Amino acid sequence: MKKFTLTLKKSVFFLFAAAFLLFSGFAAPLDHRVFIHDFLNKYYDKDEQLSTLKQYEIKVTNTGFCRYRKVYANGKEEFFSFSLSRFKSVDFLGNTLRGELVLHTKNDDVIVQTRNDKAGAIDSMATYMVVPLKNIDAEQLNELHYHLKEITNKALASGK
Repeated sequence: MKKFTLTLKKSVFFLFAAAFLLFSGFAAPLDHRVFIHDFLNKYYDKDEQLSTLKQYEIKVTNTGFCRYRKVYANGKEEFFSFSLSRFKSVDFLGNTLRGELVLHTKNDDVIVQTRNDKAGAIDSMATYMVVPLKNIDAEQLNELHYHLKEITNKALASGK
C-alpha cells in the first residue's frame, strides 16, 4: 500500500508540474526584429495608396535589415532598405488615424532603388525611410521606438 501511495504522489506531482509548464506557455523572450516586422505590417496604411499601389512588402530580416518594397499599378517599383544597426531616430507625422512614420538613419544608410520607371532606374542613398501607418497611438509608437533602440544598442555592444 505504501508503494502505491508513493507512486500516486509522484504521478500527481509530475501531473501538476506538466500542467504548470503547459499553462506558462514556455514564454521565450521576444525578438526585437520580429516585433518590428509584425508592427509595421499590422499598422501599414495600404488604403492611402490603394488606387496607385498594386503590391507592397515590408520585411525585417534575420540579419537585421528593414526592407520596404512598393509596386505601383503602372509597373514602377520602389525599394528601400537599411540596416537596423544604423537606426538613429523616429518621427511620426500625422494623428492617431493616419500618418507617416519616418525612420532616420545615422548617415546616408538607406538604399533607394527604382525600376521600370519612365525617368529611368535610380540607385541612390538617403538618410530616412517613410512608411505610412494608420490606427496607431503614442504608446505603440513609443514601444516601436524602444525595440528599434534595443537593436541599435545590441549592434553597438557587439561592435558592428
